[in-house]
Amino acid sequence: MKSYYLAIDIGASSGRHILGWMDNDKLRIEEIYRFENHLKNKNGHLCWDLEKLFNEVLTGIKKCGELNRIPKSIGIDTWGVDFILLDKNKSMLGDAVAYRDSRTDGMDNQVYKIISEQELYKRSGIQKMMINTIYHLYYIKLNQSSILKKAEHFLMIPEYLNYLLTGQIKNEYTNATTTQLVNANKRDWDWKMIDMLGFPKKIFGKLHLPKESVGMFKDNIAKLIGFNSEVVLPATHDTGSAVISVPTNNDQSIYISSGTWSLMGIERLIPDCTEKSRLLNFTNEGGYHYRYRYLKNIMGLWMMQSIRKEFQHKYTYEELFTLAYIGRYFKSIVDVNDTSFLAPESMIKAVSNYCHRTNQPEPQTQCELLFCIYNSLAKYYGTVVKQIEDITNNSYKSIYVVGGGCQDRFLNRLTAHYTKKNIYAGPIEATAIGNITVQMLKTKEFSDLPQARMIIARSFEVKKVNNDEFSFEN
Repeated sequence: MKSYYLAIDIGASSGRHILGWMDNDKLRIEEIYRFENHLKNKNGHLCWDLEKLFNEVLTGIKKCGELNRIPKSIGIDTWGVDFILLDKNKSMLGDAVAYRDSRTDGMDNQVYKIISEQELYKRSGIQKMMINTIYHLYYIKLNQSSILKKAEHFLMIPEYLNYLLTGQIKNEYTNATTTQLVNANKRDWDWKMIDMLGFPKKIFGKLHLPKESVGMFKDNIAKLIGFNSEVVLPATHDTGSAVISVPTNNDQSIYISSGTWSLMGIERLIPDCTEKSRLLNFTNEGGYHYRYRYLKNIMGLWMMQSIRKEFQHKYTYEELFTLAYIGRYFKSIVDVNDTSFLAPESMIKAVSNYCHRTNQPEPQTQCELLFCIYNSLAKYYGTVVKQIEDITNNSYKSIYVVGGGCQDRFLNRLTAHYTKKNIYAGPIEATAIGNITVQMLKTKEFSDLPQARMIIARSFEVKKVNNDEFSFEN
């Protein structure tokens, strides 16, 4: 009898329920439910609709019962950084404000009055980004202190969804590292820094590792769903799960978890919290079994997704590739990590405005606009490769692109052009596969992560990028 495992992978724009099981020594997966996820304006802020999200979680789990494929366990992963606070009655305080909200403007300078930017990095190893939890939490301290005073529990988004399913509260290590409040070397909350910033220590619970059980469904949830199942911690940060599924054990490889964000880096066993690393803006996020995801957060396909929504004609991705290739003569380059691209009302205007203020030609056609974004992103990838090789004093032969963005053949070819590396694309559902992998590691379907990666490599299509498909040589 097959054992099924359910990954609930929720991203910033959509979520999916994917069942996984072993069959003839290969990992098989099937998507059984998909739903949309959107930010909404509430009380002057960009917020997540957690009530809707939880209802979607339940709907997808019910599908398993309808298909008579009851999961042995369930794991939930989401994006990082965002959190909610619970009071003594375990009721949510305030709104689930999203990382793209502008409330963090100026909060970095407020934090640096207490702890310098250099010391903050030395302790946390996390790159400076205004989306980081530390700045959102400090905003609450300064502007909504009554909420913080009432708070008894701090939960990241997947931890809150786990609580709603099981009634159990457990903080998970990989996602906690995105808060910038975990000490990179001690692998635990940085209690000294939390105290310095005036955050109540009691709200931060013990950090649990992927593979640990959260608990079974609450009775009312089991009755509603029609069956009971164990909720298990995957790497609840979606990038942590995605990196688990990189289909190689070769340490001479770089990965890109490609989606709304591009997370580009390597795995390391020791964090690098040096000043050189800080100045290059690399991050040391927690990974499976205390590995470190030494990477750089890059704006990724968010820019492309945004302008596609603005186009009157709903181009297919194949049509976008063609249009971008036509515009390859256009030379203007934008900094894809510039804050003006984080949540603009119009991404098209944001790109034009950036070109204008940097004294570069502004894109006049859709072809020029598309190539400008593609070219800027791939060129940035090339820069990051050089930085990784410089800081590690190592040379890397290959780049593995995993996640939904690995299907972007045009970007993959441009990446090969700028990095001069072998590019391998796949698997597509990397995050869900990594989520399922951890659940299978818990039940010993895999003996260890290297074995799991070997099985992933033979279970899913991984394509070597054809360097002849698009030519960018002068």
